[in-house]
Amino acid sequence: MNRLITLLGVVVFFLLPVAAQSADLKLVVLGDSLSAGYQLAPEEGFPEQLQRELDARGHSVEVVNAGVSGDTTSGGLSRLDWSVGPDTDAVIVELGANDALRGISPEITRKNLEEITRRLKDRGIEVLLAGMLAPRNLGPEYADAFDPIYADIAITQHTLLYPFFLDGVALDPDLNLSDGMHPNADGVAVIVENILLKVEELLAKAQSS
Repeated sequence: MNRLITLLGVVVFFLLPVAAQSADLKLVVLGDSLSAGYQLAPEEGFPEQLQRELDARGHSVEVVNAGVSGDTTSGGLSRLDWSVGPDTDAVIVELGANDALRGISPEITRKNLEEITRRLKDRGIEVLLAGMLAPRNLGPEYADAFDPIYADIAITQHTLLYPFFLDGVALDPDLNLSDGMHPNADGVAVIVENILLKVEELLAKAQSS
């Protein structure tokens, strides 16, 4: 009996700090390989580096990696409900790069992102759209149709916008893996530094709502 009491005491001892340290907000990163940490160590991905920076700045938030390598906006929409749980307060939507790489019609990309954003907003979840630019080898007509999608949706859906997720990183060989497309750990650090203020704005909106 005494041994059982001792074991229960140990369990309570370890559970109390967890409860005390539980985050006030939950932030889900719904994305593709750019945010999922493609070919990076577990601690080097975007959600993980963002978590450390937000912790260092005193934010009580849990950052969840809901990135799937190769995902398109259609894939993100199809898994939206189980990727973004009912306890989610805010979402960074980082999707669309694979749509452009595959030459998917910008009309489809726009429709999917509009639906993702609308459904999240209907659930009372704050959204930050992380924009993407079309590869220029697809021609100016495709780029003219694709590039404005994120800004347009941010206006119509009243969400926050970070115009280009790879700002300061794209095409820099020192900040990308050997494929020239995916950020390395240093590249992710640049992304986190650049997007951090916009993420803090997102968290402030989630906190107030």
